[in-house]
Amino acid sequence: MPTRTRSRCSTPCSTASTVAPPRKAAPGSPRVTRRGVRPDVGETVPVRLTRYHGLGNEFLIAFTDSVPADAPEHARRLCDRSDGIGADGLVFGTPTDPDLANRLTFTLFNSDGGRAEVSGNGLCCFGHAILRSRPGCGGGLDVVVDTAAGPRRIRVAGDPADVKVPATVEMGEAVAGPDTAGLVVDLGGPTAGRMQSVDLGNPHLVVEVDDVDAVDLGSVGPSIEAHFGQVGCNVHMVTVLDRSTLRLRPWERGAGLTEACGSGACAAAAAAHGWGSVDGSVEVRMPGGTAVVTVGDPVVLSVPSVFVDEHEVDDG
Repeated sequence: MPTRTRSRCSTPCSTASTVAPPRKAAPGSPRVTRRGVRPDVGETVPVRLTRYHGLGNEFLIAFTDSVPADAPEHARRLCDRSDGIGADGLVFGTPTDPDLANRLTFTLFNSDGGRAEVSGNGLCCFGHAILRSRPGCGGGLDVVVDTAAGPRRIRVAGDPADVKVPATVEMGEAVAGPDTAGLVVDLGGPTAGRMQSVDLGNPHLVVEVDDVDAVDLGSVGPSIEAHFGQVGCNVHMVTVLDRSTLRLRPWERGAGLTEACGSGACAAAAAAHGWGSVDGSVEVRMPGGTAVVTVGDPVVLSVPSVFVDEHEVDDG
């Protein structure tokens, strides 16, 4: 699959006001780019993708009219770090309904092609992508988008031309997942402490350990996830450093080891708060950087989003 890569910045904004949930599609909104090619005669169709990361957790984002039927295959090919572009997931932004004033739906496929309900870092990057597509949104963006886990509110500060912006997502309520009372976790040496299954619209298992780096998470992550059957689970090792700080290493369902997991940070903070180990505002330190989580209803995630590059993929 040939690709053409180019860095690209939007023009600076002249508007200083924060934008409420979007209205009509703004000029320059990223979408499948036809460029005069006739797909009905079997020629290739260049698809525009932008890549972002939140704390090293990378996503390819495409704004399209609908999610393609072969999206899982696209995700596997494009996210492959050897033969594709490389990312942890592929996101499609599509219109929720023509009558909903251009409200968008966020649909995520993991790098293995499996569909995920929601992603904290992915939503932060998605908000950044929307901001960069709207030259009139100087001063930031405040939108509600739909996901398979329900609506999520995203706030992004900055201007469309900004490569790095602070982003915040209201992740919904953290509730207890499946009972872990009978679950035996073998960490290959280190001892597992308290465990908590957390549901944030997607499933998580938070395991307390003395040292997150002592666990071979690449090996034990899949074996732990197997306990959760076909649905699977994101698995996180967490160490409580003090009442406002956690260390976390994530193993993500469908992606494996990642630099960071935004919803995992939220799950870990909610679990530790439930144990009485941390207060309501928590820094969660991950290999890719630090997220700030405020535990409440909703749980609020704050991370920076960084624009990486832009690609055109000949999807023939």
